[in-house]
Order: sequence, then C-alpha cells, then structure tokens
Amino acid sequence: MTTANDQITGKVVIITGASSGLGEATARRLSERGAKLVLAARREDRLVKLTEELKANGGEAIWQTTDVTDRKQVEALAKIAKDTFGRIDVLVNNAGLMPLAPLDALKVDEWDQMVDVNIKGVMYGIAAVLPIMREQHSGHVINLSSVAGHKVFPGAAVYCATKYAVRALSEGLRMEAGDEIRSTNISPGAIATELTSTITDPTAAEAAEELYKVAIDADAVARAIVYAIEQPHDVDINEIILRPTAQEL
Repeated sequence: MTTANDQITGKVVIITGASSGLGEATARRLSERGAKLVLAARREDRLVKLTEELKANGGEAIWQTTDVTDRKQVEALAKIAKDTFGRIDVLVNNAGLMPLAPLDALKVDEWDQMVDVNIKGVMYGIAAVLPIMREQHSGHVINLSSVAGHKVFPGAAVYCATKYAVRALSEGLRMEAGDEIRSTNISPGAIATELTSTITDPTAAEAAEELYKVAIDADAVARAIVYAIEQPHDVDINEIILRPTAQEL
C-alpha cells in the first residue's frame, strides 16, 4: 500500500524565496520527507548555510542564487534543477514582497517592485517549468497568495492586487492544465516572517505590527504545502486559506 510519505520521497522541488520564512520552513519539512530540493533566493550566504544544514541531516539539496524578476535567471533555475535531478515535480512560487502603504503615499517604485516580484516572478516560474512538466506528463505548481488575495485592506491596495493576481494565475493554470499538472493556491494570514520588514510607510508599518502580534510560525504554512504535495496524483488541492486562530481580518 502506498503511504503519504511515498508521494514526497524523491520528488524534485524548486522553492523560490527559500532563504528565510515560509521558503526555509518548507525546505526543512520537505527535506525531512525525502524530497530533492532546489533552493532559490537572492541571498547566497543564507542559501549556502541552509543547503549545508539540510545535507548534514541526510537531505539532498542544491542552491542557485535567483532574482525572480529576471526571467533568464528563473529559466536558469529550472535548467539546473532538470540537469541535476532529471525532472521537476513541484515548483513552490514563494518569493514575495509586502511594502504596504496608502495609495496617496504614491510609492510608485514600491508598486513596481510588488508587480515585478509578486506577479511577474510567479509567471516567470510557471513559464520556466511548464514545458518540462508537459514533457514528463506530470507536475505541481504551488503559488503563495495571501488572505490579502481574498480581501482588500486599507493601505494595501497594490499588495492585494498582486495577490488577487496570483489567485487568478493559479486558477487559470488549474483550468488549462488538464489531468496531468496540479495547481495549488495557498493564502496565509499573519505569519512570523520577514515580510513586514519591507514596509517603509510609518502608518502602514504600525498597522502591520498590530496585526502581526498574533502571527503564527512559518511551519504552519510549510505543513499546508506538504499536505498539498503528498496527495495522490489524482487529487488536486486547489485552495488553502490559513490564519492564526486569533486573527480577525
């Protein structure tokens, strides 16, 4: 009889934004379950440290510095994954930014950053792995949206817009993928990560600090990702929303 663990052991998983937060927590969980990991982020020192730690604990992992706003770098990431392990089973599109601010603050450069990372980064990831998954007749794309992709918050209009877009991309991929490629959209609420560190607007930072007082550990999201991956191939977990129990919004 096939166990849930067998659905993860040996799978080749690319994780963007793997140097901290949700990406790091997911890498640790999947490594414990026997996945072969390709870890991507901009901070090389953290990637090296995490990769070495996972390997020292018996895991199999490689790393590649990657800026998801650069399509060529994302394509190179997919290439090294396939060249090293022969296939790509799962892409976890996790890299993201959340520099919240009211529209009146006119932080247009930050809007551009969010569009580039949160939307284009996801699209570039899909574009890089989809032909490989089509060729091997299997695959799974997991996109990290947010509760902000389901509800618009004052001071977060642009961020919410990017996360709504991620949901649309996830659902569009699901509809077009047929019966060979799975699509999962995961929407976390307040999670204890570095995400709030990108907020430069004082009012927005104060509001985020208040909300994140109830933040839960990043491993909660990692467990949700593991749950989606470990399902049999004919089961597609399309949408997961998770929040701290104490989060009202």
